[in-house]
Amino acid sequence: MSNDNSEEDELLRLREKRLREMEEMLHSCGHTPGVVREVTDMNIADLIQAHRYLVVDCWAEWCGPCIKIGPVIEELAGEFGGTIAFGKCDADMNRDVMRTYQISAIPTLLFFTDGSLSGRLTGAYPKDSIRSSMLRAFGL
Repeated sequence: MSNDNSEEDELLRLREKRLREMEEMLHSCGHTPGVVREVTDMNIADLIQAHRYLVVDCWAEWCGPCIKIGPVIEELAGEFGGTIAFGKCDADMNRDVMRTYQISAIPTLLFFTDGSLSGRLTGAYPKDSIRSSMLRAFGL
């Protein structure tokens, strides 16, 4: 049993290391069209500063409405790749983000323009509604 735990710990360490490497690669390359990045307490400030337009989807794996809009966010990332950056922030794992942006309900989409919060949308809305809110927040 302890061997299973040590293997799981090692896999977790390797996964976290690989995730950090991927984040560094994406950050150093700038915006990658169609990619939805992982947003964390540690990297949100850098992502906000690195991208003129950024959408952050605050979600949790136990949240049905969050799961429902996940594919919509990925579709929009593909649609607006090169213009708007997209990220997903796990609300349970990133309490500082939730506290900083006063998120009390999920899913919540945060819209950042030129380094500042320019809008938000809370709830599971259809793709067209999300697109409209996003474009309005960005003035596009």
